[in-house]
Amino acid sequence: MFRWRWIAVLLWLLVAVQPSFADDREKLFGLWKTVSFETEYQGSSDRDFPLGKNPTGYVMYTPEGRMWSIATAEGREAPKTDQDRVELFKSMFAYTGTYRVEGDKLITKVDVSWNPAWVGKEQVRTFKIDGDRLLHISDWMPAVTKPERGMGRGIVTLERVK
Repeated sequence: MFRWRWIAVLLWLLVAVQPSFADDREKLFGLWKTVSFETEYQGSSDRDFPLGKNPTGYVMYTPEGRMWSIATAEGREAPKTDQDRVELFKSMFAYTGTYRVEGDKLITKVDVSWNPAWVGKEQVRTFKIDGDRLLHISDWMPAVTKPERGMGRGIVTLERVK
């Protein structure tokens, strides 16, 4: 009898909590503009702004479960040399895929990316929505724009486009 009560309580909790997950997913729907992008490096309190203080970018979440994201650094100019092209690659990110929400985790299965290492893999972000602001915090990963810094995580602040 005791075990059945716990199973009933567990089932009730799953039913009671599930609508809030769905509600968080629905709050994601739409277009979001990049406000800031910071990188925090593991093992230190260092943070930098790899795309500058005023990056340009957007993230879109659809009700069908598809997303895309692109962000570029401030001050980009058309390339004149191959080295310029290399630097442009370091001053952006772009990817798309299908997404799902699990609690405060936003998980994207990447199918196209500017970084081929991401294709076929999952990008996990902790997210929080506060009014018209969306905060993404990536899992720790090798720093993409500054690999010499080791492990980093991106902290992106977005604002809903109205």
